[in-house]
Amino acid sequence: MAGKFNIGHAAAADWQAAAQSCLAQLGAGSGNLGFLYVSDLFADVLPQIHEYFVAETGVAHWVGTVGIGVCATGTEYFDQPAIVAMTGDFPVGSFRVFGVVADDAATADLRCGGMPASIAVVHGDPLGSDIAQQIGALAKRTESGFLVGGLASSRKNNRLLADRVEWGGLSGVAFSDAVTVATRLTQGCASIGRVHEITGAQHNIVVELDGRPALEVLRADAGITANEELAELSGQIFVGLSVSGSDTGEYMVRNLIGIDPSNKLIAIGELARKGQRLQFCRRDHETARSDMTRMLDSIREGLYTTPRGALYYSCLGRGGALLGGDSEELRMIQSALGDVPLVGFFGNGEISHDRLYGYTGVLMLFL
Repeated sequence: MAGKFNIGHAAAADWQAAAQSCLAQLGAGSGNLGFLYVSDLFADVLPQIHEYFVAETGVAHWVGTVGIGVCATGTEYFDQPAIVAMTGDFPVGSFRVFGVVADDAATADLRCGGMPASIAVVHGDPLGSDIAQQIGALAKRTESGFLVGGLASSRKNNRLLADRVEWGGLSGVAFSDAVTVATRLTQGCASIGRVHEITGAQHNIVVELDGRPALEVLRADAGITANEELAELSGQIFVGLSVSGSDTGEYMVRNLIGIDPSNKLIAIGELARKGQRLQFCRRDHETARSDMTRMLDSIREGLYTTPRGALYYSCLGRGGALLGGDSEELRMIQSALGDVPLVGFFGNGEISHDRLYGYTGVLMLFL
């Protein structure tokens, strides 16, 4: 049977001091798999930190990455040198750590002890080529078609850890169905207006929606007439693109990156396809909190036991900038689930199911 999860987290100017504090909190009996996230200010010394944790804990297998922000139960560390670590005791043969896969994601071997992988936790390099396509290909190597994770965020090196430190592509740990998990995501948005069909598009330019000029539809849905008003809402109005094949109304949020008043066009942060469904969304403090609460209620209502551990991957655009300072995003999770051991980081993109998201929070619980 799987055992207990333990966490340690600390901020310190010196990585050895932060690591020693984490290790003191982890205590003895550290399990057989660890998750290790360090702030990007420690990116250059991630190999040394990893080696230190292996030597001091006796845990041979570690996965993780770097983030401008890292998090633990009820606590966020932004723009400061910090380390967060969690160890868990998993059934023998129930997991497989895999190194960087890129062009070979479609053929990656994720089997665990001879059993098919059910789900995988993955970390990615945002500078890797075709990263969104590789996420989709790797997801197909699991029985559930599900990945959970995020892309590294760093002002230095986007380093990935999967028993050794590498760059590029995707790496992480796959689990068999001997490991039971629950996962949800929050996009923090509220739709405005109805769902539209893209009836004219060129690359990332939306020309028409429902046969009408795209900018006219945006103005109508947002309830504004002047272009200046749209500019004032920059960072609050987004587009949600419907997920192909989804029967639950699932959508991916993408940036609204420009408007052309003369030709009544809009530009979005994604390729636009004729026939695709699109809705406009608003994201602000209140909608983000509301959707976070919805997500936490949903995952909590489905629980049949107390979670043993948790991973959380959030966007750099969330955290204090969107949900409030004083670690409010992580405190919301703690308030909903209790003092469940949790670690994670704030990244350059979040991974859920077989897709790459933005401005999203992805939560995974080990049951």
